Amino acid sequence: MDVGLFDFDLPPELIAQEPAPNREDARLLVLDRGAGRIVAHAHVRDLPSFLSAPDLLVVNDTRVFPARLLGRRVPSGGAVECLLVKRLGVDQWEALMHPGQKLHPGAQVEFSGSGHLLHGEVLGQHFHGRRTVRLWTDDAQDVEAAVDAIGHIPLPPYIRRADRPEDRERYQTVYARERGSIAAPTAGLHLTPRLLGVLAQGGVERAAVTLHVGYGTFQPVRVNRVEDHRVEEEWFDVSEAAASAIDAARESGRRVVAVGTTTTRALESAATDRGGRVTPGIRSTSAFIYPGYRFQVLGGLLTNFHLPRSSLLMLVSAFGGRDLVLAAYHEAVGLGYRFYSYGDAMLIL
Repeated sequence: MDVGLFDFDLPPELIAQEPAPNREDARLLVLDRGAGRIVAHAHVRDLPSFLSAPDLLVVNDTRVFPARLLGRRVPSGGAVECLLVKRLGVDQWEALMHPGQKLHPGAQVEFSGSGHLLHGEVLGQHFHGRRTVRLWTDDAQDVEAAVDAIGHIPLPPYIRRADRPEDRERYQTVYARERGSIAAPTAGLHLTPRLLGVLAQGGVERAAVTLHVGYGTFQPVRVNRVEDHRVEEEWFDVSEAAASAIDAARESGRRVVAVGTTTTRALESAATDRGGRVTPGIRSTSAFIYPGYRFQVLGGLLTNFHLPRSSLLMLVSAFGGRDLVLAAYHEAVGLGYRFYSYGDAMLIL
């Protein structure tokens, strides 16, 4: 399958640089797979009109940490940027570092701010700007605490502004709990305690899984054939309670609606071992979902609008149908919907 089948034209001005003033105010395009058409242009606050008892809403409760470190090379003093991608051990991380041509094994760096000083050493050099880096402090302070104090929220590169203090709260779901992601599960950014309460009053149950969003979710598709793309593994956790709730919903014929593509990948990965029943536990997934995939759990999907030629658009197309999804994207562009992480949403039922 040609990757070009998942391309579309997007005017740059539709790439959202700021979130909606109120999370619920984001627009919502509602797509009916059975009818093969768009059935509504609404707002996220209207979700109770489309979800009701006995639906089960499943969210990803991962928490974004300030994984982007800005500092200097030692001893030259030149600027350096380090995005912590994955923890490898007590003091070692896999990271994306810039400028890569000057950061070979043995290179020393420093990051400081808010009364903290964090040292780093490049231990290994890998493809596509990857490095293995060791981090430590002089005073035996917890490295994670130093990262939290010094680090910046890792807004995606298509948000062409520096992060601000308010992004620490806004680029986070209201139910975020488990620290570990370098990017937000962005479909969940639209939900508020008020809206979740209204849905609960209407009989919509809720369960939470955890998938720590890493580079794998957003890595570029660098191949020409969809089938040749590989997704880097990400860790996820499904509790006994969540697995029981999801299995009970499916067995009674209720609709399981995932909030986001990361939730979808966790659900479908957890269900592969027992013929559709969800297996609890902590493990990794490198699942790549594209058209032709047979969904075992998913009955509905709330998702943002994704990049052209991306694995996330391929996942959405696998669930909604490529032609239908791309037709909806075309209409969304024409109507001025806002795209990507801080943009609007689509509900596929």
